Amino acid sequence: MVKKENVASVLAFEKKLVPSDGYMYGTNWDNRTEEAPLRLIEKSVRGTISNRLKAATKNDPLKLNAEVEKPNLQTIDSCALTPNQDTLKLHFTLKVLGGIAKPSACNNALFQQGYRDVAQGYIEREGFKELGYRYASNLANGRFLWRNRIGSENVEVAVKALNGGAEQAWLFNAMDFSIRDFENRNQDIASLGSRIAEALASESDFLMLEITCYAQIGKAQDVYPSEELVLDKGKGNKSKILYAVDGVAAIHSQKLGNALRTIDTWYPEFDDPSSSAGPIAIEPYGAVTNLGKAYRTPKDKKDFFTFFDDWARGGTLDCLEDEHYVMAVLVRGGVFGESDK
Repeated sequence: MVKKENVASVLAFEKKLVPSDGYMYGTNWDNRTEEAPLRLIEKSVRGTISNRLKAATKNDPLKLNAEVEKPNLQTIDSCALTPNQDTLKLHFTLKVLGGIAKPSACNNALFQQGYRDVAQGYIEREGFKELGYRYASNLANGRFLWRNRIGSENVEVAVKALNGGAEQAWLFNAMDFSIRDFENRNQDIASLGSRIAEALASESDFLMLEITCYAQIGKAQDVYPSEELVLDKGKGNKSKILYAVDGVAAIHSQKLGNALRTIDTWYPEFDDPSSSAGPIAIEPYGAVTNLGKAYRTPKDKKDFFTFFDDWARGGTLDCLEDEHYVMAVLVRGGVFGESDK
């Protein structure tokens, strides 16, 4: 039973991986000197009825014909390269922050000291080397392209460290690296990962990265910016609204961040041949919304809170992978206070 004097009802951690929005441009693989911002295109289309129908309608040919004849009119946003462009350029920056041993808010000094001790112990033993390598892998393999990566003939990722006096550059062929695991250890990825790990392990230092990615997807092909979440659909006339910043098509910073933290291969079902999830994003309950499933449940005692509540009070976890997972959730950031009642 946790003693009341060791409960932090206010507990929060700031995220330590801070990406910008990703801006999208069109260019050519063999000649990248000319590029142009990609703009959204509004289309009005006449679709067909393709949703499931009630039994009374689908079993009556006359009713079915009448339903199918109805026009499914839609106004949508789309985005594509021009007929003279065959390559998507995606550009964003990523700031990596230190100071993870100190919560941004904590109202219990006893809990904070206990957490600080175990966090410092992890930093001294592991130095974020494994997490740094995995974050670097997700830059090198172009996972942040999401749907734009599929069907690309070539994908090149250039990463630059911009910190004054510590500039460094890396160049990766993204298609050389799998997005299904992190088994392929690469010297250049390790070099980038060590820079990320150093920043995460520091007390107050930071690393500033600039990422420029080129994906050869084909002339005039569609590209896929982020889609906006429309909370009040009654006020708009579009059925799909894409994201743009000052007219330039873009990917949300949150979506880029989700791709970078898709490093959890430690959840129980990862090695199950029937599971198709692969690595999942670091989340307290291992939530994968598009699959409608939580892979880390309190019932199985594999969720973040089960691990963190014990470990932060001086307990031990079963394996090093559980420690990696807990620290990765703290890198993600969030509000983790518990009731003191």
